[in-house]
Amino acid sequence: MLRRRIGWIMVVLSLALHLVTVYCFTRQPDRLAAFTVMPIWLWGGIGLALSTGAFVFLKASLSLVLTGVWAVTLLVVADEARVLAHFGKSPPQPGPAAYHKGTPLIRVVTMNCAVFDMGSPAKDIALWQPDVVLLQDTHPHQVRRIADELFGGHGDYRSHLTIGVVTKWKIQREVRNPAQRSQQVTIQTPDGRSFEVLNLHLVTAATDLRLWRRESWREHRINRAVRQNELLAALTTLEQTTNFPETPTLLGGDFNAPATDIVHRFLTRDFTDAFAATGTGWGNTYHRRFPILRIDHLYSSAAFTPIRCGTSVSRHSDHRMVIADYLFR
Repeated sequence: MLRRRIGWIMVVLSLALHLVTVYCFTRQPDRLAAFTVMPIWLWGGIGLALSTGAFVFLKASLSLVLTGVWAVTLLVVADEARVLAHFGKSPPQPGPAAYHKGTPLIRVVTMNCAVFDMGSPAKDIALWQPDVVLLQDTHPHQVRRIADELFGGHGDYRSHLTIGVVTKWKIQREVRNPAQRSQQVTIQTPDGRSFEVLNLHLVTAATDLRLWRRESWREHRINRAVRQNELLAALTTLEQTTNFPETPTLLGGDFNAPATDIVHRFLTRDFTDAFAATGTGWGNTYHRRFPILRIDHLYSSAAFTPIRCGTSVSRHSDHRMVIADYLFR
């Protein structure tokens, strides 16, 4: 009798957790932002443990059905499962970006350099021979140093507060928003084409996981609102200073928000997530040694088609860098 009671309690708890998890990750209510800070597979692991334990106690098919429901949910909702649809795609390779059907590609790298004191990440970046590099958590003299090491003094760069853009081509102009850690530059290629690059470092994520405290839920809600306002301010500046969305635009950086966070929904209409579209391998970028969150992202407007995307470990950052190859149409 006690075994059955424990089994049914596990079923109810697993089912309730499933309903809450699906609601939080699909609807993304601000008041429950603290729940979605951790990846869905963490909650899924708890739910699977409960449903599997229920089968041990009940020996009932219902618990197996619930286990199957959890498995399907994780495959559909978890960001990490998206790469399963890209089976057979080739990842970016070190060296220059490989041609695509005889057409040269543009290689873009984004990297948070939070632990620059471990040494310059330029050598790790140089392995990929990028055309454009977006840097966060860095300083002007460090941006210049990376530009010199990558392109031998023949590249161009712009820095703003603790972010910077480096390219082997010519930067025509820079647009700054002094109240935000965002940076917009116009880059011109040797064939005369130009495109916008928007480099972002959104507010640092709330990390208080003491979910039994009301203050923790409030902190996460406010933190999410600040991040959304920062992104909207950068997008507004882009629209005011260009003919967007017609203007070819690359957007990326450290969002401090996983791919399932609602902040990314502001971009789905006009931008494509490179990793979601073509990514291969493990796409999570933080922490470098045990990456459980994909918080570093590269997006592109309709003028660019992502062909390959992947991540790479650097010895000089606590983030993994993101590399994407684009066809500039």
